[in-house]
Amino acid sequence: MAPARTWLAVLSAAAALFIAPASTGPTAMVPRSEDLALSFIDELVANLTEAAETENNQKRSLTCSQDSSRTVNLLYGKYQGYYDEETDLNIWKGIRYAVPPTGDRRWQPPSMPALNLAAPVTQATEFGSACPQNFPSVPGVPFIPGNEDCLFLNVFAPPNAKNLPVVVWIHGGGYGLGDGTQDMSAIINENGKEFIAVTIQYRLNVFGFLSSSEVKTKGAVNAGILDQALALAWVKLFICQFGGDPTRVTISGESAGGSSVMYHGLAVGGSLGTLLFNNAIAASPYLPFQYAYDADYVTSQYDALAEGVGCAAEADVFGCLQAADSVALQQASHDITQSQLYGLWAFYPVTDNAYIKSRAADQLSKKKVNGKNMLVGNVANEGPLFVPPTITNEADLTAWLAGYFPNLSAAQIQSILDANPNDAPTNPSGPRFETDGLDGATAVEVSGDANGQQQRANNILAEQTFVCPSYWMADAWTGSGRKAWHFQYSVPFSSHGADVAAYFGPTPQNLGDDMAVAFKRIWGNFITGNNPSIANEIANGAAASDPTAENGASAWPVWAPASPQQVNLNQTGGVAFQAATQWGTTVTQFANPGLQNAITVVPADEWEGGRGARCAFWKGLTPSIPA
Repeated sequence: MAPARTWLAVLSAAAALFIAPASTGPTAMVPRSEDLALSFIDELVANLTEAAETENNQKRSLTCSQDSSRTVNLLYGKYQGYYDEETDLNIWKGIRYAVPPTGDRRWQPPSMPALNLAAPVTQATEFGSACPQNFPSVPGVPFIPGNEDCLFLNVFAPPNAKNLPVVVWIHGGGYGLGDGTQDMSAIINENGKEFIAVTIQYRLNVFGFLSSSEVKTKGAVNAGILDQALALAWVKLFICQFGGDPTRVTISGESAGGSSVMYHGLAVGGSLGTLLFNNAIAASPYLPFQYAYDADYVTSQYDALAEGVGCAAEADVFGCLQAADSVALQQASHDITQSQLYGLWAFYPVTDNAYIKSRAADQLSKKKVNGKNMLVGNVANEGPLFVPPTITNEADLTAWLAGYFPNLSAAQIQSILDANPNDAPTNPSGPRFETDGLDGATAVEVSGDANGQQQRANNILAEQTFVCPSYWMADAWTGSGRKAWHFQYSVPFSSHGADVAAYFGPTPQNLGDDMAVAFKRIWGNFITGNNPSIANEIANGAAASDPTAENGASAWPVWAPASPQQVNLNQTGGVAFQAATQWGTTVTQFANPGLQNAITVVPADEWEGGRGARCAFWKGLTPSIPA
């Protein structure tokens, strides 16, 4: 039997409940619970369990490969990809994975399109429309209209791919910004075309993360997270037609994408095992405040939205919001977001008692997680993008902390200051320099961007929001047959998001070719071999005086909570140049000629003057934050 026909038979049986019959449309699934999110999860688990059982039964005879025409049959539609000569890859863009979440589908769980075996072939050559966007609360940012019909994904695959592992990229952007158009060709090609990549889009801002008791009763809070879950289910069901192995899936993301990875790791109380994915990569996992779905704060955002679009006085507020004009909703979402504290968005994942059952920090401590292995890390300067660049003394810092952490008492605010000692005022004229990590000044005191109280604030936010969550994630994926590895990306100036260009490209001016290769290979080795270790020649780089010298990254230590080690990804040499930041400072960076890799293994707890102890401090505060 031909491989495509074999898989189509398997798929037809496994996906029968996922895809609604054509006669009944996308709402055909009968809820198993009055809670729509729980109903969605029940169906998700049931279908993927059936698919996994079918795959196991067919494993010996099932070959995952591409049709020579690059046409895939998804039962609800057919898509024909194209061959890209420049990258030597087959690419499918703009594949719909869910019905448009508009009108009465707003704030409902996503649903696959209805069965349509007679669907014509769609040319998959253009990205789907981007979801409505919001910049964070920063003075002067524009309103960005988008299209609610945006639940699309894209596939990048080597020609003639067969049974290859798969990486799924979940974009970042604070759950309010971003899209699925990331080019995955460079990382695939740098790793010898040994895996397939999928990029996804999901509902953002008010459309993906509106919450209140009414949304919970009549729809689904965390709709954007449920979109991601359905996209991951899509990968499990359909990636075989692209040459991908549905039993070897790695999910990945940066910032909000990294914390999305975390939430899928925590999904349904950590009871899903490898149903959605096997391994995970989380870069700079963003852990905003995680409120209960009916908390006063999130309810106030719901009320503000109703007021903003003229639904507040209606008897059925939720129904009015579903019927509201899309542009009006987008404008209200923008306005509510811009009313937040500097650097924040307005709409985030909440504890919904369905997909996200408890606070992230609490569940991570209990190691109740899904999947097998975790690669997780942060950049050296996570904070300044999200902190107002106006903090000059401790009074400024204390006032900012009180606003940023509204649930904390004055005593708790003081405990933050005590845990992050620095009595120097901010001095715009310097000195400013990158810390060594182990010796001399620490990130609590100085960076290439700031010093004194400004840097103290930058590092407080960095550790509480990004760095310590990455440590907690590494802890959670240890034991019970799981393994974790941790990294820090320190190439100056490593602000939040700077690492994305290092592993996906295009290579920026401050990044040497050897580091670009090393980071891509770290990801590739983890995706294909479940371990991020790289050869000495790759870790040291071709420019090193002895590329074959022993490098700790070639036997990357598994994270051990009692004495954790991480790999520090840095460079030496090069020619200094000045670069402007988004927040108004100028930082020193280095360019070729002369850049060389400086990749080392370092103690994570001792890093930056005792980061491990500060992360333990933050974990103690998480019930009050909440996180």
